[in-house]
Amino acid sequence: MTGINDGWRNAGHSQGSRSPERERRDPLASDVAEAPAKSPYDRIGGKEMLRRITDRFYDLMESDPAYKALRAMHAPDLAPMRESLAGFLAGWCGGPRDWFEANPGKCMMSMHKPFPITRKTAGQWADCMTRAIADVAPPDSEIAEAMADVLSRMAKGMARD
Repeated sequence: MTGINDGWRNAGHSQGSRSPERERRDPLASDVAEAPAKSPYDRIGGKEMLRRITDRFYDLMESDPAYKALRAMHAPDLAPMRESLAGFLAGWCGGPRDWFEANPGKCMMSMHKPFPITRKTAGQWADCMTRAIADVAPPDSEIAEAMADVLSRMAKGMARD
């Protein structure tokens, strides 16, 4: 059975495991250290790119009638959510963990438990985020597609109907 983050890991985000090739490498072959793998945060384009994705996501939610039910679940002022989602995504992607430090012990499931998330609204969230990522078009399309896939599955997993 595959996990929700398999696509994310397969796109280059490892959990600190060493590859078999690295384990078998001849230590005398080269004294040059290998460059560390870039985090998904770096690959996606860092804070600026995540901010653009987040802003596009909420702009779509506000302007496209296809996301009317999703928009109705949010407060009239989306500014705090824009900040929160951008911060969450930064830490989740391996960047600054400010959101996690400000919200110790919180996870997406527990934070969304009070909301009546249905398959319809979860699908709207997933579609809106996928569109936002595609519209912003980060240069590393592999990590962008992996991010869209994992976030979509995460959102759909929150449906309670």
